[in-house]
Amino acid sequence: MRFLRRRSDDAADTAVEGSEAEVEDATTIKDAFGRSYTPAKGRPTPKRRDAEGKRRGPAPPPPKTQREAQKLARKNRASRAERRKEAAERRGRMLAGDERALLPRDRGPVKAYVRDIVDSRPHLAGLFMPLAGLVILSLVLQSTPVIQSYVSLFCMAMMVAMALEGVLLGRRVTQLARARFPKENISPLGLGWYAFSRSSQIRKLRVPKPKVKRGDPVP
Repeated sequence: MRFLRRRSDDAADTAVEGSEAEVEDATTIKDAFGRSYTPAKGRPTPKRRDAEGKRRGPAPPPPKTQREAQKLARKNRASRAERRKEAAERRGRMLAGDERALLPRDRGPVKAYVRDIVDSRPHLAGLFMPLAGLVILSLVLQSTPVIQSYVSLFCMAMMVAMALEGVLLGRRVTQLARARFPKENISPLGLGWYAFSRSSQIRKLRVPKPKVKRGDPVP
């Protein structure tokens, strides 16, 4: 019985070895010198964009009929409407003061505090745009030299007054911001210019919109 069992085990081992040899022979080929090598797959290796399912080709042909042109126009019109809707929503968030929609120059609690300080009182710099319009109007109407000289003198005086007010405003907002946010790294030049540019804009056109009224105290 032991002899028969040993012979059966030997037969099983031989069958396993034979199957392994067949698998190896199926995947490898020996050349004339007895060296084994793996044959080619029979097809080239696919490119990365082909493997990922991405196809690159020429642009689609232009519409041939009026119906196709109208269909393409409706498709493009829908995408433009979506972009306009997204832009309107983004501008609405900017006007409301949403930090995620604001520009980098307007972000942060320091800039929000400076905006409240600037919006709480009127400034001479707010007359910059009307003053520029007055100068252009005097040039277009070709007024007398006397009137033009007076207008030029008035504009120069206003520009000097605006510059002095901008310097004083920059110092004021820098001192208040440093007292309110002692741990923040505040640049006097950058913060002062930000306050001056904010004060030179018309109140209704300021972005974000003012959150305080004129005369309201800013803690």
